[in-house]
Amino acid sequence: MPEPVVVIANGDLRLAANQKCWPAQSRAEEAVMDAIRGEGCEVKRGHPYDPAKQHGFIDSQKRGMEVFREIPPAAPLVVVEAVWQYSHHLLHGLYTHRGPILTIANWSGEWPGLVGMLNLNGSLTKAGVKYSSLWSVDFRDEFFLSGLREWLAGKPIEHDTSHVHPLRDFKLPARAEKIAGTLAAGLRRSKAILGVFDEGCMGMYNAIIPDELLHPTGVFKERLSQSALYAAMQCVSEEEAHHVRLWLDARGMQFHTGVDPETELTDAQILEQCKMYIAAMRIADEFGCDAIGIQYQQGLKDLTAASDLAEGLFNNVDRPPVRDARGRVLFENQALPHFNEVDECAGLDALVTNRLWNHLGFDPETTLHDVRYGETYGANGKGEFVWVFEISGAVPPKHLIGEYAGAVSERQPPMYFRLGGGTVKGISKPGEIVWSRVFVDHGTLKADLGRAKVVELPREETDRRWRITTPQWPIMHAVTYGITRDQMMARHKSNHIQVAYAPDAVGANLALATKAAAFREMGLEVSICGTEHGLL
Repeated sequence: MPEPVVVIANGDLRLAANQKCWPAQSRAEEAVMDAIRGEGCEVKRGHPYDPAKQHGFIDSQKRGMEVFREIPPAAPLVVVEAVWQYSHHLLHGLYTHRGPILTIANWSGEWPGLVGMLNLNGSLTKAGVKYSSLWSVDFRDEFFLSGLREWLAGKPIEHDTSHVHPLRDFKLPARAEKIAGTLAAGLRRSKAILGVFDEGCMGMYNAIIPDELLHPTGVFKERLSQSALYAAMQCVSEEEAHHVRLWLDARGMQFHTGVDPETELTDAQILEQCKMYIAAMRIADEFGCDAIGIQYQQGLKDLTAASDLAEGLFNNVDRPPVRDARGRVLFENQALPHFNEVDECAGLDALVTNRLWNHLGFDPETTLHDVRYGETYGANGKGEFVWVFEISGAVPPKHLIGEYAGAVSERQPPMYFRLGGGTVKGISKPGEIVWSRVFVDHGTLKADLGRAKVVELPREETDRRWRITTPQWPIMHAVTYGITRDQMMARHKSNHIQVAYAPDAVGANLALATKAAAFREMGLEVSICGTEHGLL
């Protein structure tokens, strides 16, 4: 390449996170730069380490604009990610950069770069920015080096996506078509509301569905303020919050509490979370929301305990009752789908899943997870590739082994959650699931769907995977049917993946077909991913 390769590092907005994660980022960058030099190319860093802040990340949109003003517009540009990152810190510069762009992640669940890179890739896809992508454990394997060599030679990296099949290639069951048509027509006629408590969480541009793409589906946004949610929390009585806590205690949920609010989960934090649960339910009822999403980061994190306990409860049919001023139970015997981190793509998905699963008579609990990490599990590395799906704090207890009795609430990590608050942690039960992702690609609303099984690993292996990711968060061990690790990474346009259980493989295949047809009838471009799901 005629110009030196420029390496940049995008990070968090939160200083503590950037400082804590910097050593892992620095190691990954050095390994990538060594690999580039090994191919005979000159490489330099696009911005310096900041000794005052004690990290070398781009940590704001303002800082990102300063950095891009100094980068040659046609330089080959590499974004190395070993951490979670806020895509809007550098999306502006990538929009107008004329040189080739390569995103790279370390194959590690630690902070995690994989999740950060998938978010950035999804944002670039939505923005219509061309890019290539690579990932590696140590940046010395042939997969990585051959891809890097190709990119340095001026060619885009082409990954295997033969697992992706357009829905038109399938003949779907008549029952699936009928249910899907009924749901889509009902949405267009009666409409539905996504309650959005502040948009654009943590720079996730890919998580915002433009109104002009969302409205034709029959779904509309009610834009709500987190300040209103906080104000409503102040109107919830201590007695009401205690009733929620006592209900959870009676169901066997464990709370690992202590006395130091800086590092431990306290009873006061839990009561704040119970107040948020009640307040959000009342706001959802007042505005007629069919699903809601709370941002928490940024904003509420500086005011109150984490939103996660409430989020897990919303998504569960069986949960503490909440009443309005007249004594009416709100959303009685229903889940109120919640889309974590106000990911509107997941919100639309959750709404459709909830309605279809209820129609099919299946448990409607659904949630998103981060595509966090994965390894082959089995003797001599010859077993199945098992993904680690984790969500930052909570899943519906129905998804867990033991349900509420298998759920543990632990304090969110202080690095990200200064004011604490508990999670809904547990191990996802074995079974058949449908996974999906709604995403925006060059102005088109699309959906990828596939099938997977959740497996139960030995407890020592689960604990090991928790230790190398985030042990406070719920975990799902998933095996995707007909999709390799690298195929998933090459195609998936988000840090998030939506999951829902079915009673068995036959039911899961019917649910997949029904959901795919429903999305198509709503105007989305649908693909089925994987070849061993037994759809037809």
